[in-house]
Amino acid sequence: MKYDLIHIQGKPYVLVPLHEYRTLQSQPRGEETNLPATLIDQLYAGQDNPIKTIRKYRGMTQTDLARASGVSRPYLAEIETGRKQGSLNALKLLAAALQVPLGLLAGEESL
Repeated sequence: MKYDLIHIQGKPYVLVPLHEYRTLQSQPRGEETNLPATLIDQLYAGQDNPIKTIRKYRGMTQTDLARASGVSRPYLAEIETGRKQGSLNALKLLAAALQVPLGLLAGEESL
């Protein structure tokens, strides 16, 4: 899609259709996923399940995360232990509850 570029008082602005703007506004921003570098390193090293790692960093129990996300605690436990991969919908709910992008939990290559 092509966007229009305009200048107002010497500053460039891009005109974006309203529905795209609203979509962008509803997406998590960087400050919501502001995680320490050591935690990011741990996630990418694959030392543990990313959901479990971030849940613990956030100070949440499985029960806390299950309630916040709407995913059952037994299903969450199966996802964290690797017995189940987790449905896309469940991962979206967990990502929202943990305030991280979906790709951080699922891995960009699996989306």
